[in-house]
Amino acid sequence: MRRFALPGVITLIVVGLLALLAFGVAQHGPSNALASQVWRGKRPVAPNATVPLAMLGSSRRVSLSQLRGRVVMVNVFAGWCDTCQAEAGLLRHAQQVLSRHGGEVVGVTYQDSTSDARSYMRTYGLHYPVLLDPADRWVAPYGVNGVPETFFIDRSGHVVAANTGEMTRAWIDRTLGRVLGIRS
Repeated sequence: MRRFALPGVITLIVVGLLALLAFGVAQHGPSNALASQVWRGKRPVAPNATVPLAMLGSSRRVSLSQLRGRVVMVNVFAGWCDTCQAEAGLLRHAQQVLSRHGGEVVGVTYQDSTSDARSYMRTYGLHYPVLLDPADRWVAPYGVNGVPETFFIDRSGHVVAANTGEMTRAWIDRTLGRVLGIRS
């Protein structure tokens, strides 16, 4: 009986730790609290909309509130991110559709250098504003903890769609159609 005691105790500890881990993951849900709200049908006001950030390649500072009245797709990215690089064609497509309807794609850097961001934009032929967030403070209330993450903000300044991970063409087209009221 004693020879089963130690393995039994170890097994109980391992099962307990796994249960605790599973509970923590289930309670925490998605790693992005803002995205979680959007997925539950809420439309939170876009965080930090009035906080201006430096724009890549310019001395200008830009805030999302300056784009009020437009649909804005905020793509949080890093030039070194392979998944972000894979999304470049989708971002070009979204920018084309949005620009035809008075909207805009805005990139926001995450744990990235200015030179990496500039290289990314040049390499993939992307031509939309990129805001520099060197300390990741601006994106923090969005719940960003990795890249890529993408948020759609409607004309009234509310977050209406969120994607925490690599986007698909279907998600972009469906979201653009819903937010703009069109078929892309």
